[in-house]
Amino acid sequence: MTFIEDLIAAIGVVLNGIPQGILAMTLGFAVFPTTFSFIFASAVNGIFHSVAPLSFQAESLAITGDIGKTHKERISIIFFGSLIMFFIGVSGLLTQIVDFLGENIISGMMAGVGIMLAKISLNMVKSDREIGLVSLITAVFIYLLTKDLVWTITLSVILATLYARIKTKYSVDLPEHVTQRKFVFTKPIINTAVVRGALSLACLNISANISYGLLTGQMTGIEPNPVNLNLLTITQSIADLGTSLLGGAPVEAVISATGSAPNPVLSGILMMLIMAVILFSGLLPKIGKFVPSSSISGFLFVLGTFIVFPDNASLAVAGTDSTIGAITLLITAVVDPFFGLVTGAFFKIILPILGLGV
Repeated sequence: MTFIEDLIAAIGVVLNGIPQGILAMTLGFAVFPTTFSFIFASAVNGIFHSVAPLSFQAESLAITGDIGKTHKERISIIFFGSLIMFFIGVSGLLTQIVDFLGENIISGMMAGVGIMLAKISLNMVKSDREIGLVSLITAVFIYLLTKDLVWTITLSVILATLYARIKTKYSVDLPEHVTQRKFVFTKPIINTAVVRGALSLACLNISANISYGLLTGQMTGIEPNPVNLNLLTITQSIADLGTSLLGGAPVEAVISATGSAPNPVLSGILMMLIMAVILFSGLLPKIGKFVPSSSISGFLFVLGTFIVFPDNASLAVAGTDSTIGAITLLITAVVDPFFGLVTGAFFKIILPILGLGV
């Protein structure tokens, strides 16, 4: 009976991950090479009994797609961002960085990311008004009714897709490099957008690995929190390093309901293996052919405005460093997470030197 409960939790997280995998395809990422990211992460979690799985993450995909304008730029952002995270993971710097920056700056950055997600969602609606509005209205209504993210993303994507099929007979031919079931080496490039994107992605993952990883750990009810943040960071970075060179999509830490399953390690592994089968079989591109990218706009809006922004914004402006947290939030929302964190760190260092209170 407990296995059934583990499987149900795993399937719930898979349902949450599929639309974000479709988002990855619309950004030009190949999904076949990503199969091995899920297999690698499931093997690591099995060997080290880790309860924190990896999956497609809307925040990292949205930022990568927003900063990187071409396929090569986006692949390069993932590659170099993963290199940074690998160094942070093996050196054990993750918790030290967060301890130095403090809760206000980290929360301010995440709240700013929430605003970025909402902006990206509204831009999707603007570019594809009818389908985007169906997704947006459905997602907000379902979330307010159920407070359940799985139901929100599933129903909003399905209804928007059905509307698109009935209204316009929607179907799209995805680029060959997205759907092909083979490996194609992609050489990374370096330019201003790539550097900015890699640093922004690393900053986002620093916060996401801690917040999302530990939240999944909290669901287990085990004390102390069973998630090894350095192991999670190393696993995520290695998984992304390999697949990025083959044009694959990134997988990152997520808030996973598998943490609340009777056997959270097994449930997380089941989730990643199911995702691997979906990608390896070529099923996701077949689904993606009929799912418009704007169908995920409602989920991005709900994720940004109802989930990521409120709690993080309140933490950002709490306590003695509230002004610094607010500045970090604003710069992140207007520019990107890297400049948000750097600005917050600058004020955290310079204001005490100048003898100015915040």
